[in-house]
Amino acid sequence: MKEKIVLGLSGGVDSAVAAALLKEKYEVHCLWLDIGLGGGQDASHLAEKMGLPFYTADIREALEREVCTPFAADYLAGRTPLPCARCNPAVKFPALLALADRIGAKYVATGHYARVKDGVLYRGLPANDQAFMLARLPRKILQRVVFPLGDYEKTEVRAKAEALNLFVARKPDSMEICFIPDNDYAAWLEARGAAAPAGNFVDRDGNILGRHKGVHAYTLGQGRGLGVSGPHRYFVSALRPETCEVVLSDGSDLFTDRVLGTEPNWIAVDGLTGPMEVTVRLRHSKTETPATLLPGGDGVELRLHSPARAPTPGQLAVFYRGDAVVGSAWIC
Repeated sequence: MKEKIVLGLSGGVDSAVAAALLKEKYEVHCLWLDIGLGGGQDASHLAEKMGLPFYTADIREALEREVCTPFAADYLAGRTPLPCARCNPAVKFPALLALADRIGAKYVATGHYARVKDGVLYRGLPANDQAFMLARLPRKILQRVVFPLGDYEKTEVRAKAEALNLFVARKPDSMEICFIPDNDYAAWLEARGAAAPAGNFVDRDGNILGRHKGVHAYTLGQGRGLGVSGPHRYFVSALRPETCEVVLSDGSDLFTDRVLGTEPNWIAVDGLTGPMEVTVRLRHSKTETPATLLPGGDGVELRLHSPARAPTPGQLAVFYRGDAVVGSAWIC
């Protein structure tokens, strides 16, 4: 008898192919996570077509508490949040594990492009690696996770979906935040009554350069949509929610070789007792910087071997040694 596994089935091509691959080894049970915006028809139809048990879980309350409320608070505090990285350990994977425990399944799975072995997270293939967004998962969760797409490129997955005649084979990828499907986070905040008041654009000396829409509408390093003209192009170099000011500069002050992080989550090591040489990603991109990782009070300190542009409070710093994810911390 095959071992049971619970798969997060979104209704997209990745989770659909993940289901097909897992069927070869496991008794697959599919779970669609309901956030109150509908859209579960593709997932339900896929499960039916593949002859797999299908469940739904209403995660609206947990999403609001663990992701949406902190998301709004971060913007009001001048930080730029990363909601998917918060959702994975606090909402998505706990929901999968809750069903797994209920039906007696040892493992859970998703269609992420990453790999895991013995509770340690590793990169997926370079073209579509998603380990960055999973770097807040604790080892106790990772020990129960399977990522069937970890050794595949996205092009291979779409080709496999075509070969299997899956109706989602050409379905576009979703690039938006799931609870803000139109990707207009400023309007979402305003609708919640969580928008910051308008204020002044200022330079480093406090000279007023113009008016802005509220600190929630800007992020560190932003150079577009400012509507301010001057002797050079302007970039956001600081956010001051306490005075409703957005500081603009020519961008030369956005580079730093020192980054502080809080709430470290250790994955490939038990902790940090001294300096460690790593590479680090400071945003969800392929840009990676060699750095020395140091203990720093209740968090960590990164001394970058070459300066990075605009490490942004509220975003995630993820540390690597080779393909292994050492851990992560929130940039503060």
